[in-house]
Amino acid sequence: MKVIGVQFDITWEAPAANYDAVSDLLESAAVCPGSLIVLPEMFATGFSMNSQLTAGFQAQTHEFIAAVARKYESFVCGGLVTTDSDGLTRNSALLLGVDGETLETFPKLHPFTLLGEDKAYAPGAESKVARVGDFCFSALVCYDLRFPESFRAGVTKGAELFAVIANWPTARAEHWAALLRARAIENQAYVIGVNRCGADPNCSYAGGSTIIDPQGNILVTGDDATQIISADIDVKSLREYREEFPGLKDI
Repeated sequence: MKVIGVQFDITWEAPAANYDAVSDLLESAAVCPGSLIVLPEMFATGFSMNSQLTAGFQAQTHEFIAAVARKYESFVCGGLVTTDSDGLTRNSALLLGVDGETLETFPKLHPFTLLGEDKAYAPGAESKVARVGDFCFSALVCYDLRFPESFRAGVTKGAELFAVIANWPTARAEHWAALLRARAIENQAYVIGVNRCGADPNCSYAGGSTIIDPQGNILVTGDDATQIISADIDVKSLREYREEFPGLKDI
């Protein structure tokens, strides 16, 4: 299966501009049916703590992701703010299938308290998994990358492929690279980390979107510019590696 990461400079609180940016980038990419397309955290608005504004674009952003899925006959995972039936807003990753149907919503488990995210968005309750082609898939959001137990919880539910969607700042870019690789190695799983680049009113972002195989080999990594990254991944080789080196069975 081909996995595709869309790294771009998100325009602050301007969904229409960001939908256009994603559409333009995908037009230039070779997206074959059955691919997995991954978009950054809160890609429609940027990492805004104005939850009333961000949540107001939930339906519009959901429909945009669905349109992308249908157009390319591919799975799409992208970040948006969701509102639960109890009225709580959450910073989430939404996974849609090739027909645009919702497969799963993955709320961020660890709001970033340093910037007050915990006051704007409620945390998710647990790691989740869903089917993406032949893979068992799980998505986590930005700061979740620092919590290995959340990935291990996904692996115990069968996860073989993780997406980490982010607005990860330049100041901690080395941590982003190191932790993505660690999560792949310790969980014997593919990891695709998709970050934004550019800047918003609060931070600058170094990009560095990366796809890593279950042995920790970097298949592709981006620089600090707007771009598409992509790689082919193989579930058969992943499962063979887990059998040859059965570390997960010793948990």
